[in-house]
Amino acid sequence: MFYTSTRDKSIRVTASQAIAQGISEEGGLFVPCEMPQFDLDKIGSMVSMPYTERAKTVLKEFLTDFSDEELDYCVNGAYDEEKFSSYKIAPTVNVNGNENILELWHGPTCAFKDMALQLLPYLMTVSAKKTAQGKTIVILVATSGDTGKAALEGFKNVDNTKILVFYPVNGVSPMQKLQMTTQEGDNVAVCAINGNFDDAQSAVKAIFTNEEIKAELANKNMMFSSANSINWGRLVPQIVYYFSTYCDLLDSGRIALGEEINVVVPTGNFGNILAAYYAKQMGLPIKKLVCASNSNNVLTDFLKTGEYNRNRDFYTTTSPSMDILISSNLERLLYHISAEDDTLVASLMSSLSTDGRYTVSDQLIADIKAIFDAGFCDEKSVDDTIKAHFDNYNYLCDTHTAVAVKVYENYVSSTGDDIVTVIDSTASPYKFSKSVLSAVMGGEESMLDEFQMVDELNKKTGVDIPTPLKALKDKQIRFTDVCDKENMSQMVFKLLNL
Repeated sequence: MFYTSTRDKSIRVTASQAIAQGISEEGGLFVPCEMPQFDLDKIGSMVSMPYTERAKTVLKEFLTDFSDEELDYCVNGAYDEEKFSSYKIAPTVNVNGNENILELWHGPTCAFKDMALQLLPYLMTVSAKKTAQGKTIVILVATSGDTGKAALEGFKNVDNTKILVFYPVNGVSPMQKLQMTTQEGDNVAVCAINGNFDDAQSAVKAIFTNEEIKAELANKNMMFSSANSINWGRLVPQIVYYFSTYCDLLDSGRIALGEEINVVVPTGNFGNILAAYYAKQMGLPIKKLVCASNSNNVLTDFLKTGEYNRNRDFYTTTSPSMDILISSNLERLLYHISAEDDTLVASLMSSLSTDGRYTVSDQLIADIKAIFDAGFCDEKSVDDTIKAHFDNYNYLCDTHTAVAVKVYENYVSSTGDDIVTVIDSTASPYKFSKSVLSAVMGGEESMLDEFQMVDELNKKTGVDIPTPLKALKDKQIRFTDVCDKENMSQMVFKLLNL
């Protein structure tokens, strides 16, 4: 299995090269040159496997330069049951009829990013030994909330790595901020920026491709890589849980082998839903992929019209991990759907960079619509959905999951397509206690502090508080730096003590 770039398909690199490098030299994203195929017999054989074995079955098709021993080391280390609050790692919970919630937040940071970012440090370590022996890898991360903490936790004290995380100063929840600013580890650093996630992400990409900065790092025997989903090593683990949830539905008798399901994903950067697209392309029986957005509905508009336009109002919402107007992983989808037209993709990304917009052909958007549907959810509907789901089904979901649930309900109402569906739940409700508590209480504002709200939410709902969030209460804040987006490159050198 080799990988190429979305902007130059003459490139060929191994999985370990793609993971260690993070992004292609010209700014494109690495994608597999071919898609492994899983027939129904192979999918059926995975039903009796634990999550670790399901992961190895999928990953070994993509990581062909990893030995069986290396893959065992990576997967068994990442998905150690002691790190996850569910022995299933990513359990599927039936809520009502054909609606099933895939809970992806049972890891150490209580967000779906753990599913990939517990594995990525192991993949990175093995990849670096193959391709960058002796170098220190500097992991550079822009986060809208969850990626930052999950990456920090995954990479803390990993040999020959340093990790620097940038987050929008007013664009994360208090719990997310506390998780990052109290992070332990000798090789970690965190900095807020005056701006939003798109500002941070754009600056990180610019730093990645800046020849002067790369040369300066090379002089210190360092190289950049990424823990954002622009890195293939972040994306490929996410394919696994779509196969796993299908197997769980088979195991529970909710579907028969070969029966199609729909998948609904709350997404901002398009990585999580892209992983479901890859699973579908591999043979997993998925009928429709429904992309759920919050008030920052740039993806909804694109998937409905074929025009991507980030020149619009930016909203700070109660689902901050989706407060994104530049969805990086959409580039990968455009490459695949356009029959690997790297020239077209490079042109579209150039237009996005210079003009903030692009429009694809009628045929291209028609091909996308054949697979994807989309919808968005405003803030009031998020609150109403959280309350209704708890009142009616005794199921408490966070704000991001509520976006997906509401979009799912609207999709079924408008299409009548109510087949068995999996809805991704991307975070514990306790990461967004203020918003969730207010919703459960019917809009009543709480004057409590963050941890009092956690306790109150527990008292009102009876839902267990995750241990990692409880432990934050008495932790010391370590990181207080704030910089402007224009000064991020200087801050990188400061944080690296260069």
